[in-house]
Amino acid sequence: MNRVPVISKEGKPLMPTKPSRARRWVKEGKAVGRWSDLGVYYVQLTTQPSAEEVQPIAVGVDPGKSYSGVGVQSAKCTLLQLHLILPFGRVKKRMETRAMLRRGRRGRRINRDVPFKQRNHRQCRFDNRKQVETRHGASLPPSIKASRQLELRVVKELAKIFPVTAIGYELLKADIDQTKRKRAKSGKGFSPVMTGQNWAISQMEKIASVYVRHGWQKDGNGTSQLRTQFGLEKDKTNKSIAKPETHAVDGVALACGYFIKYVPFTGSNSHGYTHKGSVNVTPSPFKIITRPGAVKRGKEYGFFRRQLHFEVPDKSGVRKPKGIHGTVEGFRAADLVKATKSGVSYVGYVGGYSPKAKVFAVYDWQWKRIGLFSPKKMELIRRSNGLCVA
Repeated sequence: MNRVPVISKEGKPLMPTKPSRARRWVKEGKAVGRWSDLGVYYVQLTTQPSAEEVQPIAVGVDPGKSYSGVGVQSAKCTLLQLHLILPFGRVKKRMETRAMLRRGRRGRRINRDVPFKQRNHRQCRFDNRKQVETRHGASLPPSIKASRQLELRVVKELAKIFPVTAIGYELLKADIDQTKRKRAKSGKGFSPVMTGQNWAISQMEKIASVYVRHGWQKDGNGTSQLRTQFGLEKDKTNKSIAKPETHAVDGVALACGYFIKYVPFTGSNSHGYTHKGSVNVTPSPFKIITRPGAVKRGKEYGFFRRQLHFEVPDKSGVRKPKGIHGTVEGFRAADLVKATKSGVSYVGYVGGYSPKAKVFAVYDWQWKRIGLFSPKKMELIRRSNGLCVA
C-alpha cells in the first residue's frame, strides 16, 4: 500500500495520496513531480487543495552506534522505512589521522638542535576546543555528534514532505563504567552516548513533539514488546545487513507506539493490561541513507572537502592531490551523475578527478568505484546534498 507524499503550492505537507491519483494530477497539470534529498518521490500541487486537514503521522527513530532505523507510520499504513549507515567509524578515523598529522607538523617545525628556551614554541592564538554544548552542560564527541546530526537531517527532510505530528525516539540507558561511578555520584560523570541522544531529542522537539521509549521496558511500551504486538520480526544475526528486518522495524514499531496505549482492563474472570488503539502495519518503500565515502579495513575511501596536509611532502615540496576542490569541468564532489561508457549508462556519485587523464571517478552508494569516465560522457542529475541514497 504505497503512498506518494503531497505538499501544497506554498510547501505545506499534506496527507499522502495513491500513486495512481498522483500520476493523474501530474498528467492534468494539477501537480508537479519532485524528488526529496532522501530520494523519495513526491508531488507539489500547482492549485489550491480542496482541504488541508491532515491525520496524525509519526516518525520512529531507533538510534545506534553504526546503524539507525527510521520508520514513518500513519494509522492506516506504513509510509516509509529507512536504514541509516552512520558516519561514526569514518569520523573517528579522521580525527585520529588529523591528530597524527598534526603531531608530525609540530615535530618538523621545532628545531631540536637549539636550547629549549630558543625553540619556536608558538603561543595559542585562539581556543581550538570549541564543541557543541548540550543542555546537560557536556560536550559532544565529533563521532557521536556526526551520527546524531545525520538522524536529525533525515527527520527534517521527512518533515518537509510528511505532516509529522510526533517523533518516537528510543533512549539508551548507558551504564557508566566503574572508574567513573564516583564522579557520577558527584554529578560530574556522564555518558557521551546518552548526552548525544539527549541533544538529538532537544533538536527534534523543535520539529514536533517527542515521546521517548526504552528497549528494555516491560510495561508494554518497550520497543521489543511493540515489535511483538505488531508481528514485526527482527534479524539479530548480522545487523550490518541493510534490510528492513535489522533496524527499520524498530523505527516502525516506535512510530506505531504513538497510535496505541497500554491500559489496564478488568473482566468478569480476568484483569490485567492490554494495548488499546488501532494501527495497520503494511509493506512500504525501503531506502538506505549514508554519507559519501566509506571506511574499509581501516583505510578511508571517498572524497575530501579540504585537506591542507594530507601527507608529508616529498623533496620538491609538492603534496599529492586528493579529491575534488571546487567545480571542475562543471562537476563537484559527490554530485549525482549519469555516466556512459561503451553504450552502457551508470548512475553514481562523483568522487575524484585525474588532471592528467582528465577523467572522473564515479562511485555507487557504497562508495565502490564504478569506473573512470570522460566529462563529455557525464550528465549532471543533481548537485551534492551530502547524502547517498540506495
